[in-house]
Amino acid sequence: MTSDAVTATPAGGVPLSGAAPGTGAEEPRTGLGASLQHADAPAKTQGTFPYAADLWAEGLLWAAVLRSPHPHARIVSIDTAPAAAMPGVRAVVTHEDVPGVATHGRRVADRPAFARDVVRHHGEPIAAVAADHPDTARLAAAAIAVEYEVLEPVTDPEKAFEAEPIHPDGNLVRHIPLRFGDEAATGEVIVEGLYRIGRQDPAPIGAEAALAVPRTDGGVEIYTASTDPHTDRDLTAACLGLRPEQVKVVVTGVPGATSDREDLSVQFPLALLALRTGCPVKIAANREESFLGHAHRHPTLLRYRHHADAEGRLVKVEAQILLDAGAYADDSADALAAAVAFAAGPYVVPHAAVDGWAVRTNNPPSGHLRGEGAMQVCAAYEGQMDKLAAKLGMDPVELRMRNVMATGDLLPTGQTVTCPAPVAELLRAVREAPLPPLPKDSPEEEWLLPGGPEGAGDPGAVRRGVGYALGMVHMLGAEGTDEVSTATVKVSGPVATVMCAAVETGQGFSTLARQIVQEVLGVEEVHVVAVDTDQPPAGPGARGRHTWVSGGAVERAAKMVRTQLLQPLAAKFGMSAELLTIADGRITSYDGVLSTTVAEELEGKELWATAQCRPHPTEPLDDTGQGDAFVGLAFAAIRAVVDVDVELGAIRVVEMAVAQDVGRVLNPQQLRARIEAGVTQGVGAALTEHLRVSRGVVRHPDLTAYPLPTALDAPDVRVVKLVEERDVVAPFGAKSVSAVPVVVSPAAVAAAVRAATGRPVNRLPIRPQAAVMAP
Repeated sequence: MTSDAVTATPAGGVPLSGAAPGTGAEEPRTGLGASLQHADAPAKTQGTFPYAADLWAEGLLWAAVLRSPHPHARIVSIDTAPAAAMPGVRAVVTHEDVPGVATHGRRVADRPAFARDVVRHHGEPIAAVAADHPDTARLAAAAIAVEYEVLEPVTDPEKAFEAEPIHPDGNLVRHIPLRFGDEAATGEVIVEGLYRIGRQDPAPIGAEAALAVPRTDGGVEIYTASTDPHTDRDLTAACLGLRPEQVKVVVTGVPGATSDREDLSVQFPLALLALRTGCPVKIAANREESFLGHAHRHPTLLRYRHHADAEGRLVKVEAQILLDAGAYADDSADALAAAVAFAAGPYVVPHAAVDGWAVRTNNPPSGHLRGEGAMQVCAAYEGQMDKLAAKLGMDPVELRMRNVMATGDLLPTGQTVTCPAPVAELLRAVREAPLPPLPKDSPEEEWLLPGGPEGAGDPGAVRRGVGYALGMVHMLGAEGTDEVSTATVKVSGPVATVMCAAVETGQGFSTLARQIVQEVLGVEEVHVVAVDTDQPPAGPGARGRHTWVSGGAVERAAKMVRTQLLQPLAAKFGMSAELLTIADGRITSYDGVLSTTVAEELEGKELWATAQCRPHPTEPLDDTGQGDAFVGLAFAAIRAVVDVDVELGAIRVVEMAVAQDVGRVLNPQQLRARIEAGVTQGVGAALTEHLRVSRGVVRHPDLTAYPLPTALDAPDVRVVKLVEERDVVAPFGAKSVSAVPVVVSPAAVAAAVRAATGRPVNRLPIRPQAAVMAP
């Protein structure tokens, strides 16, 4: 739900519709700065867009995966005979049938393709079945007789340090001891806090599905909603004992991805079954299988101690951060690096001592989810800032203003913030924005009260709270990750084609690619080729990568084609190609002597170019947590307004006012949608989204027990300011948009609930009892 204010332009603000950002002029029809519609929007709204769950092939078989009912157990025996004997069953595979490497992983190869001797989490794959009907496949999977010796699970990450190792690599995934400044420094005022962040699930709108088709050369093609198809290809090929070129991954429509779908989930068992049977094999997971089969946000325990002087200036931040990685390493080392590096937030801190650990447990695996690491610490350090303000008797906004970071300051990792960091400007914008009106005390507006008309208690028990939060995320990979993407732009007459393996996950890359080519070449009709692994790799779709790296590659390739187009024309008139411009479909010279249309010059021609984009390198954090680990940073400030029924603990988020550092607005409509989606996901993490796990077992893995925010729960999102201070090292100067609202929103909601109730609110999601005031 979005308020009308989102289209307004407050002082220093940026319009999001009807005008080009910052100009007051009419928004362009094409190119960068235009609200170009997604090319696949009509098909998606009409229900004709092909997702993996919709695919079909002649002779199709169906697959099902048998998953462990235990979080920790030794496998005594596996008897597949009852399943294989069932009519319609074509193949049953276990760890004994894995022809290649037995383990895989995106960062650390510690996860077995099928559990061999031990199961380490509830839902771990044991076996897979192919049959001629999906019900037969599921019944056959259930008929596989597995004898387990149940073991005591390690589910408390604090006890994982001393517990028996659940994995040959041990229970410790990574430890980062960050030391910055003087460890002995102290402040006049000290506040401490203990914070807990729950297990958020990506909960994609469409569950995992895929189709594998065997090839005549002994290879296999996999059709699935991958966000990193080349890594999926390489990992699957290794497990199958094939060369990478023998496995082709074709990306189908992605039915929602919030930086997830990077896990190798159903790809390997499906490909193995297709090769074993010689038939196409399809799987379409139900919601329970989806919850058990993919990774979640890291549950986190955080202990903090903030030191400040009497005027509220930070002196030192001490923190201990413990991430529950679950059974396998996955992206936990990366999430920990972000958590430790951003443990003090977007504030200037002269001294810091932060220890971060990621440990294996028998809980469900944790992995990549928007703002991993950064979201957890944001909730904690902003809680600390509110505590510090209360102890000093200061306004929470004023305290933050005295400590905010700016360009040129140092992170606790010792890295200089070289990108634009307009944190103070963002905070001022949300503070000065008008507050929403109070709800009217009338029957027809009872739905405005917490709990709605059927659940609201006494309107006199409702308290309004206003809270503020600041946060930051890093863009692209970190700690030496080689970020590179390749793109090809081809122009044939009046039509341009873009080939880039950057997956469209809903972030709008395919639309951005069209806009870039329109801007550079003046060609209006631009098509983006479907993604598969026959194309050069572009990497995963996370942390704003494709806007920066893949968009940069498309821009470079388009500019090379532009040179091919303009050079002959410039030579004909005895001038340099740099003196010619392309705008509104016309080519003109600086002096106006030459004026022609792009269409005329492209007639009968076919031009193409391939280019790469690789940002400047980063380095791993050293033994004291120091190093230039990040390519760039993005910031946001959010003011949350909530109404709390302090007798029942019901909470309604009334409004989220957002000011964000975006670098440059490339597509106003898409940017607005990304901010709204990020805020809503953050509100879910703050209030409702927590995957319940008891002694390692996922309880009620369905959307009934895992409530997502609906349209009625989503608050009004007021974008009060977008700061377009371009990052000079980023293509177009644009920054990551969708992750930072996810990071900041939960902290802002928690701050608002604290303001309404006076309660500490140190756990996310916020439980009703935490919002109840004592009588």
